[in-house]
Amino acid sequence: MSEPDPTLDAPYALQPIGRIASDYPDKFGIPRQPGLATEACAVLHLLPPYDDPLTVRGLERVSHLWLTFVFHRSPERWTPLVRPPRLGGNAKLGVFATRSTHRPNRLGLSLVELAGIETHGGGVRLLLRGHDLVDGTPVLDIKPYLPWAEARPEADAGFAPAPPPQRPVRFTASAEASLAARDDGDSLRRLIIQVLAQDPRPAYRRGAETRIYGVALRDIDVRFRALTGLEDEVLLEVVEIVTSGVGKIW
Repeated sequence: MSEPDPTLDAPYALQPIGRIASDYPDKFGIPRQPGLATEACAVLHLLPPYDDPLTVRGLERVSHLWLTFVFHRSPERWTPLVRPPRLGGNAKLGVFATRSTHRPNRLGLSLVELAGIETHGGGVRLLLRGHDLVDGTPVLDIKPYLPWAEARPEADAGFAPAPPPQRPVRFTASAEASLAARDDGDSLRRLIIQVLAQDPRPAYRRGAETRIYGVALRDIDVRFRALTGLEDEVLLEVVEIVTSGVGKIW
């Protein structure tokens, strides 16, 4: 009988190679998958000793990256069953049958667009788009995305076979005026639409209601409500845009 391998049960020490500065200062409102809000911007700041420009040599030829990260704002406890928002927040599935943030090791995997690399002035900054990462997210690893190996359009996606439905979004005159006064007004307007179209309200709230919600994006707080539109369709209306004082990342 062979001797047990002591390395099999040894703890694995992981440390961040970088941290995210994000358009999403808060968890609420972040699209539940990457790529759903293409206007979302982030900067991945590599940490010493991984901020050596040699670590990203050749990465400029890559358009998309896999990021392995930690759901650092999720609780450390986990349960074997979770309630996916996609199923209305009522049905339960096994944690490993979902992409829930409440996982045993709190690890996440996100496919993001690489918009640029900055190495001048010391250190390394990766400019990202289309992400789903809250500000401050610790990143554990970076790998190039290989479409010929990793794109499987014929794969069965279980309970989420297609992107979530989109809600129509409209702006009050006051909200439009706030956007018009900003240098990034056009980009920010597109980001607001992409985020609110996912309907970030809790899964059990899907009809019109009087409550005003707030989503933090970049340096603003977007206040919106759900209304009934044509043919009783629920739409989301941006009521007000308030500057929060948090600095923009780009």
